[in-house]
Amino acid sequence: MKTIVITGASTGIGRATAEHLASRGWKVFAGVRKEADGAPLVEAQPNIIPIIIDVVKADQIRAAAHTVSAHLEGRTLDGLINNAGIANMGPLPVQPMDEIRMHFDINVLGAIEVSQNFLPLLGMDEGRQGAPGRIINISSFGGRIPSPFLGAYCATKAALESLTDSMRRELLPFGVDAITIAPGAIKTPIWDKAEEQDAKAPYSNTVWAEPQKKYTNMFLEAGEKGWPAIKIAELIETALTDAKPKAYYAAGPEKFSNYSMVRRLPKRLLDKGMGKRFGLLKD
Repeated sequence: MKTIVITGASTGIGRATAEHLASRGWKVFAGVRKEADGAPLVEAQPNIIPIIIDVVKADQIRAAAHTVSAHLEGRTLDGLINNAGIANMGPLPVQPMDEIRMHFDINVLGAIEVSQNFLPLLGMDEGRQGAPGRIINISSFGGRIPSPFLGAYCATKAALESLTDSMRRELLPFGVDAITIAPGAIKTPIWDKAEEQDAKAPYSNTVWAEPQKKYTNMFLEAGEKGWPAIKIAELIETALTDAKPKAYYAAGPEKFSNYSMVRRLPKRLLDKGMGKRFGLLKD
């Protein structure tokens, strides 16, 4: 039975991936922040073992690694999926610094610390039996196409992609792979959270109030039309099992127009297009 650890497994892509892999015969260690979040996962699939992991709490990460190690009984872990993350909207010129730091603490530093603790199980401990495992880091189209009002989130995804590439090269002596998967618009609770943030209107007295509202409406519309999370779960399985996986996968609805074509446009042209669309250009 193949084994996998997934952070942020209580909802969205993390939960869909946990349930999908468990249904395919994997033993899934599903990282959740509260015990209550683990119960529905076990009910859905008996191959799921919930473990408490808040990725900003070092003691919980270490304890989770020890728990998984005990289950493995000297064998290697087949995979680690760094999925836990947050995306709080706000214009960078005035977004509170503690909120910006929180993005990096969770989305970037959390992924690094989780990886460091589980890498011995994935194959850095050469005394373990079995083939080396793979790390899958969940990024976003925003990692390569930054948007207004999600600057902190996009910056963390760009950082995560660079870290993934560096780590993959550093892990060559151990045969442990590191892969980026960047989804586009996916139907997950992150869209509901965006709507909740906009309802609080923390920037209602700024020049960005109306542009951010327009952006949020576009964001929510994209979410309604987005892919179901199971499609990303299936892609993750491909990245985990292919004999020659890609180093980077981008996937989402209308990928050519929403990602491939946009990446080729000059940055100044993108500035102008986004400025017009969201009402950011001065008269």
